[in-house]
Amino acid sequence: MARYFDVHPENPQARIIGAVADSIRDSALIAYPTDSCYALGCRLGNRDGVERIRAIRHLDDKHHFTLVCQDFSQLGRFVHIDNDVFRAIKAATPGSYTFILPATREVPRQLQHPKKKTVGVRIPDHVVTQALLAELGEPLLSSTLLLPGEDEPLTQGWEIKERLDHVVDAVLDSGDCGTEPTTVIDFSDGEAEIVRRGAGDPDRFE
Repeated sequence: MARYFDVHPENPQARIIGAVADSIRDSALIAYPTDSCYALGCRLGNRDGVERIRAIRHLDDKHHFTLVCQDFSQLGRFVHIDNDVFRAIKAATPGSYTFILPATREVPRQLQHPKKKTVGVRIPDHVVTQALLAELGEPLLSSTLLLPGEDEPLTQGWEIKERLDHVVDAVLDSGDCGTEPTTVIDFSDGEAEIVRRGAGDPDRFE
């Protein structure tokens, strides 16, 4: 049965954030809010968490997982990024964008695209997510909480708790955070390619 954490959306309680971070360190798989929609997340080295995400969402090995990072210093450890791409991404973050970039050796092979050796990264503009990332001190390996056969992600923490009670370990609820996933930009070849139009304005990359 999943633990349920009700956190203030603007002033998240340190005690709750600390408890959730501890559970992630202990290999928990959580559902948590972002600036686009709810996501599933676990620690980077949590292989069981990765397989559980794949099972919940019915994902194949070509799915791009996302490393949700607190800031650029963290992001830079996990992807190769040149100056031009850095400036383009810097201007759009934090925000509702996911960027696909070549992965460094810090990223486990099973999380990379099997042919391109790329991974998704993002820096969210969400108070609760940022507080959790700061407490955790490392990225969250994440995937949008979009269930198989459904067109929109789940948006209510209580509903996530009800529907995923036996497949996730914790639900962090800070209220409704929208239904639109991030805009995905592929920079793996050095040029911006819009893969998915979502919550972030894609015009700056066209």
